[in-house]
Amino acid sequence: MGFRDPLYWLYERRIERRLGSYEIPRHVGVILDGNRRWAKTSGLASVDQGHRAGADKIFELLGWCDEVGVQVVTLWLLSTDNLGRPPEELEPLLQIIEDTVTRLRREGWNVNPVGALDLLPDSTGRVLKEAAEATSGGSGLIVNVAVGYGGRREIADAVRSLLLAEAAKGTSIEELAERLDLEHISEHLYTRGQPDPELLIRTSGEQRLSGFLLWQSAHSEFYFCEVFWPAFRRVDFLRALRSYGARNRRFGS
Repeated sequence: MGFRDPLYWLYERRIERRLGSYEIPRHVGVILDGNRRWAKTSGLASVDQGHRAGADKIFELLGWCDEVGVQVVTLWLLSTDNLGRPPEELEPLLQIIEDTVTRLRREGWNVNPVGALDLLPDSTGRVLKEAAEATSGGSGLIVNVAVGYGGRREIADAVRSLLLAEAAKGTSIEELAERLDLEHISEHLYTRGQPDPELLIRTSGEQRLSGFLLWQSAHSEFYFCEVFWPAFRRVDFLRALRSYGARNRRFGS
């Protein structure tokens, strides 16, 4: 660990002490934004170095979440829109994602793929599925790895899954329409069985969700951070928790 400014350390400790009086979110979603811009502003030769640095930062974040008692973390690594990038840009990114998921598995985190795996290259889909199978049922933090993810796609997939499940039971469209409610769709989302995210964090200064956890975020609190993802610090995470804890959450209004 490098040298830390004593004033910075004291400020971090002050925020941490205040968190004792606040509620900690069970589920935190993070849009890991700014890897490319961080690489460019840092004078690095390749944006891939920014993605690598961003991947390393994930493991710091998971440690921080584990420390404070967060139960579920959803990490948006690659959107469905990103799958349309040129091969020379997409292939190195997919390799970094595969390496990251392999490391998550090796370090014992509970990996849960979140996204349209059928849209991914076979190797990436296989790494995600094998990590999920190897870590299924473990205790501790659940890490939703959102790869090939889009909020609208997730809802469409949930409805499709619901229709197929009901058709297999012999339910007619008319019967389903009469009793369909929100819970029926929720039971077929990628994150089924998990609490909805109470806190969503986006780095890099962009103030939009871009469809991230579109269904699940109906009552989420949002925290937008100016710092690029690879430069995200523990104090930035603690600030997000402080902001969340200090809010008077008014559901439905």
